[in-house]
This record gives sequence, structure tokens and C-alpha cells, in this order.
Amino acid sequence: MNPDSPHVPRRTLTEILFVIFLRMIAIACLWFGLQYWGMLVGYSLRGMARFDLLNLPWKVAASALAVLFPVASLGLWLAVSWGAVLWTIAAATQVLMYTVWPQTFGHNTLVPLLHSLVAALYLIFRLSLWLEERRKAERVRTD
Repeated sequence: MNPDSPHVPRRTLTEILFVIFLRMIAIACLWFGLQYWGMLVGYSLRGMARFDLLNLPWKVAASALAVLFPVASLGLWLAVSWGAVLWTIAAATQVLMYTVWPQTFGHNTLVPLLHSLVAALYLIFRLSLWLEERRKAERVRTD
């Protein structure tokens, strides 16, 4: 649709807040991705977690997350559906790392907790948007 058109649909407050929420999560995902890349190339952790020094489970997980998080960040920033899907895969991977296999990846309760909070907020936003669409559709039918 042409942005100069007088018929540009107006965004609701919920839609605007949802996009802001997605962009905040996108920034966090980019940060996670940069942390994994910094770890893998030896920039962080005094070079002690370089790719060649990691055990196999860490090589697999860190490599996958170093790619998933920045790509999910792009998708979330653009507010497209595949961004949330990739974030879900990356978040689930981290949650599994720290809850199912703590003997391999270490104990970290903050990351799974934050991912759960973000997932809950995402579901609340999606429910709110769905309810708004239903109300709009009902108003159109009654008019």
C-alpha cells in the first residue's frame, strides 16, 4: 500500500507496543549472537572458550546459537513471523542446555527464566492482537 495514500490503516497501541517489544528482543538476540561469536573467536573469556578449545557439545551449541541469534534478531526487528520462530528455536536450545544438560553446559537459571518471561509476554501480545482483530471483525459485521 502506498504510504502517501489517505487509506493507510492506523496502528493500534497494542500493535505499536508489540513492535517495540519485538525490537527490544531483537537487540537482546543480537547481543547474545555477538557474545557467542566473541566466545568462539577468542575475543571474550580471555580466549579460553575459542572454538578449537571447546568440547563437542559446546562446539555444536555455540556454533548454532552464534548463527541463530543474529538471524532471529533480523527477523524480530522486521517483525516477520520467522523471526519469532528462530528466536523460539534458539531460546529452546539455551533452555535445554541449562536445564536438561547442566553437567555439560553448566548451571544458569537466569537465561531460562528470562526466555520464559519473554515467551509469556509474546503470547500475551499475540492473544491481545487476536482479540483486537476479533473485535474489529465484529464491528465490521454489525455495521
